[in-house]
Amino acid sequence: MKSCLWKVWSPFYVRSHTAGRNAVRNIGRLLVMLALAATSAAFAQGYPNRPIKVIVPWPPGQTTDIAARMVSEKLAPVLGQPLIVDNRPGAGGLIGTEAASKAAHDGYTLLAGSVGPISIMPNVQKVPYDPVKDFSPISQFTSNPYVLVTHPSFPAANVKEFISLLRANPDKYSYSSSGSGAISHLVSEVFLSMAKITATHVPYKGSAQALTDVVGGQVTYTFETSATVLGHVKAGRLKALGVSSSNRAIALPELPTIAEAGDLPGFDMRGWIGLLAPAGIPRELRMRLATESRKILQAPEMRERFIALGLEPAGLMLDEFADFLKKQNNRYASIVKQANVKAD
Repeated sequence: MKSCLWKVWSPFYVRSHTAGRNAVRNIGRLLVMLALAATSAAFAQGYPNRPIKVIVPWPPGQTTDIAARMVSEKLAPVLGQPLIVDNRPGAGGLIGTEAASKAAHDGYTLLAGSVGPISIMPNVQKVPYDPVKDFSPISQFTSNPYVLVTHPSFPAANVKEFISLLRANPDKYSYSSSGSGAISHLVSEVFLSMAKITATHVPYKGSAQALTDVVGGQVTYTFETSATVLGHVKAGRLKALGVSSSNRAIALPELPTIAEAGDLPGFDMRGWIGLLAPAGIPRELRMRLATESRKILQAPEMRERFIALGLEPAGLMLDEFADFLKKQNNRYASIVKQANVKAD
């Protein structure tokens, strides 16, 4: 009888015993998650309690450096701690970006990221970090259109005439860039492809010399940020023909887009600057930094300062910014492959 009862009740016992153990496990996991959440929240409330380092992988005075310092200056009093800009230039932004990728994910080391080392170079050459897995995006600061500029003596008065001249003279004219695989190079490659024209690429080690030789007339044209060319255009040292974005540049509203002026629908190339952190930083910290950064970027005074420099304020945060970066990575992977771009 006892044996029969055991046969009847044993499945129930096993099921109930197993369910009990699973319930205990689930409760344990829940308690751990709650404890971690509470610890994270408490950590976020006390953050920051010491200075924050912002790594800029470019030299002082470069566009990314300027944008990072402008935002850091306003973030410091809000957070109650100084933000110290740490310039680590070299290797097209790879040195500073690698340093940031290996920093502690505690919110005390951040990266002023930009299109080159995050979106482009990982598709051109092997880099010592993963641009998606090794970083947690916080906030996009700017969206930067590029301007097609030539020497004032160049006979083309607009984009259509420019395309016609190059089409009639294959490879006669040249264009400069800040290096093979740099965004200025890729903007030109997309332009040449869409316009069905050819020109000779002259790469430099940085945008300063690349622009200087267009000003001097040694090179026919280049694409550079409005922040970089604005002073030269206003002084008459360069002639601006069009902007690379789908909308007219705020700093140069009279200048048509290349898409409209050159009859190249869909032409839209621009850079970006934003704040990232090493992967694993608590979301609460990212949210606070992103929220405060957006407030700063939306302030009329800050918008005016950015626009005066030729930089267009942006406002993507967290997941939106992360999605944007993934799309950028995929887009440049396609462009690099199509143009067969190789590192210098």
